[in-house]
Amino acid sequence: MAGDTPRDHGQAVGLASMRLVIARCSVDYVGRLTAHLPMAPRLILIKGDGSVSVHADDRAYKPLNWMSPPCRLREEGGTWTVTHGKTGERLILTIEEILHDSSHELGVDPGLRKDGVEAHLQELLAQHIETLGDGWSLIRREFPTAIGPVDILCRDRLGGTVAVEIKRRGEIDGVEQLTRYLELLNRDTLLAPVKGVFAAQEIRPQARVLAVDRGIECVTLDYDALRGIERTDTLF
Repeated sequence: MAGDTPRDHGQAVGLASMRLVIARCSVDYVGRLTAHLPMAPRLILIKGDGSVSVHADDRAYKPLNWMSPPCRLREEGGTWTVTHGKTGERLILTIEEILHDSSHELGVDPGLRKDGVEAHLQELLAQHIETLGDGWSLIRREFPTAIGPVDILCRDRLGGTVAVEIKRRGEIDGVEQLTRYLELLNRDTLLAPVKGVFAAQEIRPQARVLAVDRGIECVTLDYDALRGIERTDTLF
């Protein structure tokens, strides 16, 4: 059981390392949406950027619930409360037993090195975002989030925010990745509502079915055609 002395952790308190806690806990999310996870053993990740996420031994990388920065964690006895700094929403963990608690310095991550074609697709599509639709405009490439950068963030002709995930070959894991980004981005009142576009040279049927089921638009990219646009732009 956790100690009784209250402890506060926030983004500015110097959480430079990754803290891993395995505990029997229940989890309640209190905010615009409410959710409850009953008592069970779970992994709690407390990252250096201040984010807190709760994981089970399934679902691959996707957490059961989480709170994105800016937020503050307060440990008081067997109750851990994570409060978002802007919205005031709370993630409340009731700790029955801590099985493991350790911190690890990870240092600066060098970042993902994309496949050359995939990286070039992102660059070309950002330069010619109107390929996705007339009147579309680019907000930013590699838009940062607490769980990694979104390939492209842009606006459609009506001014709506769109997150674009780009792959050379579109698989189910790419759809899952975009789903995570959308869940996070739609918590930001300045961006929401955010819709998704899954763009790839080739999209597997299973990935397309999953994307459509989640309201994500699929776009097949013609790499040679986009390179042709680039060459034309270079000539004039």
